[in-house]
Amino acid sequence: MTPGKKLEGLVAATITPMTPDGQVNLSVIRPYVDYLVSEQNVKNIFVNGTTGEGLSLSIQERKQLAEEWVRQGKDKLDHVIVHVGALSLPESQDLARHAAAIGASGIAVIAPFFFKPTNKDELVAFLQKVASEASGVPFYYYHIPPLTGVKIRVEELLDGIREQIPTFQGVKFSDTDLLDLAQCINKNESEQFAFLYGVDEQLLGALAVGANGAVGSTYNYLGRKTNLMLQAFAKPDHALAQKYQFLIGEFLNFVIKLGFGVAQTKAVMTFVSGIPMGPPRPPLVNASEEFIAKAKAKLDSIAWPDGD
Repeated sequence: MTPGKKLEGLVAATITPMTPDGQVNLSVIRPYVDYLVSEQNVKNIFVNGTTGEGLSLSIQERKQLAEEWVRQGKDKLDHVIVHVGALSLPESQDLARHAAAIGASGIAVIAPFFFKPTNKDELVAFLQKVASEASGVPFYYYHIPPLTGVKIRVEELLDGIREQIPTFQGVKFSDTDLLDLAQCINKNESEQFAFLYGVDEQLLGALAVGANGAVGSTYNYLGRKTNLMLQAFAKPDHALAQKYQFLIGEFLNFVIKLGFGVAQTKAVMTFVSGIPMGPPRPPLVNASEEFIAKAKAKLDSIAWPDGD
């Protein structure tokens, strides 16, 4: 990892590989890291989040995965961000201490979503209690209201956040509310926070309002294409950036209509990378053979601007 380097650009939300009988498969993480770096040009990862089925894993499994990603990412990856959120505060604190001990680049926490915080102060109090257990580690809030049901605006959350969480570094913003994102960026320019967008099919819109990076599942297998979009946007060649976004969206629109979630992401990553991701953990079920055939045919049919 690269201490002191700002987290920006693409961050792959890593999949948790599993054996056919549903056990965590640590043995493929090394080739997985090499694939991300060499084939997708992605050097940042977000471990044990939604794509990684983090909330379906045991605490011990989450620790084993974090250790292996940090171990295999050494000297290869720039950042390994470990999601340590849990419904239980003591478990989240335990995971935060563990992430700090193994040398993670940062930790992230989702809002608790069974007994939910009802206002900013309740949410910040929970986050602070987790962040304080890893006092030297950059802290990121993982905002994903479509799954948590916690709809406290990030603009409100960020007001005075560093006074209560000195290690606060930014947000994984997995919501379609670009007004909220834009207000966050506009009002916190001097803070140098990282605003990492989490809705892959709308990334170009987030870049336009100032997002400086993205965390998402598609960067596992469309990272190189999305990096070309980022390069085009920065050039600026907005027509080319738009073309990449349209094509990425064309694929995602197709698979979403078929039914697209973590299980299907595992299937796509398996056929694109050749690395077996295995089944999802119940209650999720395997992607169907029909889905796999249709998704592969669709991805193969796309004519990318770079000709690949």
